[in-house]
Amino acid sequence: MDYLGRSRSALFGYRTTQLLFVMLLAMLLQSCSQTGPVPINTEHQSVNRNERVRLLVLHYTAINWERSLKALTQPGATAVSAHYLIPESFDPTYPADKPLQVYQLVPENQRAWHAGASRWEDRSALNDQSIGIELVNLGWCHQRAVPFSYPANNELCLTPDFDPAQLQLLATLLKDILARNPEISPTRVVAHSDIAPSRKQDPGPRFPWQWLANQGIGAWYDNPTLLKYWQGIKAMPDARTVQRALQRYGYGIVVTGEWDAQSRDVLLAFQRHFVPNQVSGELDPETVAVLWALLEKYFPDSLSGPENLALTLE
Repeated sequence: MDYLGRSRSALFGYRTTQLLFVMLLAMLLQSCSQTGPVPINTEHQSVNRNERVRLLVLHYTAINWERSLKALTQPGATAVSAHYLIPESFDPTYPADKPLQVYQLVPENQRAWHAGASRWEDRSALNDQSIGIELVNLGWCHQRAVPFSYPANNELCLTPDFDPAQLQLLATLLKDILARNPEISPTRVVAHSDIAPSRKQDPGPRFPWQWLANQGIGAWYDNPTLLKYWQGIKAMPDARTVQRALQRYGYGIVVTGEWDAQSRDVLLAFQRHFVPNQVSGELDPETVAVLWALLEKYFPDSLSGPENLALTLE
C-alpha cells in the first residue's frame, strides 16, 4: 500500500507539473500573438526637449514647373526634394485645367533633401530640422569673379518678380506651418542663401521678405531703429565686430577678424535678404544700420553684457 500510494502521489505531481507547464506555454504564446498597442504611461513628462522642426527654408527652383516637379520627385544625378512646391501663374508647362495650388512632395514629419551643407545658429545638417519650400521662379544670380570695391554691386540677378497668386499661397501655407511649429521664430524663416551663403543665392534679392514680415511671417527691422543707426554711426565697425554680429543673428560665419571670402559670402546673403538694393558683399552704412536694427529688435541682450555688440553713436 505504501509503495502504491507513493506511486500515485508521484504520478499526480508529475501530471500537475505537466499541466502547469502547458498553461504557462499557452499564456506565453497568447502574449506573443497579441497585436494591440503596448500600454504606455505618459504620467511623467520631461521638460528637457524641443520641437524637431525649427527652421523654414525658402528656395526658388530656377526652372519651370514641369522640370521642377521632375527634379524634386524623381531619381537623378543629384537627389533633391522639398516638402512643398508652389507653381506660378502663366507657366506654359503647368496643366491648364488645374488651379494654382500648393503641392506637398514630402510629409513634414519626414526629412526632405533641400538644404544640403548648411548652418544656422548653432546647428548644421539642417535637413533634419527644417521644412523646405520651393517656389517655381526662373531667377538666377551670378557674382563677379573679381569683386569691385564699395559701393559697386558685385552680383547680377535676373530674377523675375514673384507671382502675386503664388505669394498668397505661400503666405497662407507659412502661417499654417508657423502655427503648428512654435520653435520657428521670426529669425528662423530664412533663405537658402542664408544657410548656405557660399553655395546658394536663392530665393534672390527680388523675394519680398518685407511683404511677408508685414503679415507676421519672418523677421524685418523697424524703420525708426534703422534711421537711428544710419544717422548715428561714426565709423564702420571692424571685421571682427561685424562677424560677431552676423553670427549672433544666426549666420554660420567663423569669427576671424579678417574680411575674408566667407565674410563676403555671408554679407552678400544678408544683403539679398535685408538690403536688396545694395548687394555688394561690402560694408556700407545702410547694411550696418540694418544689421544692428535687427539685433536690437530680436537679440537686444547682444548689445550689452558679455557680448557687448553695441555701437557708439553720435
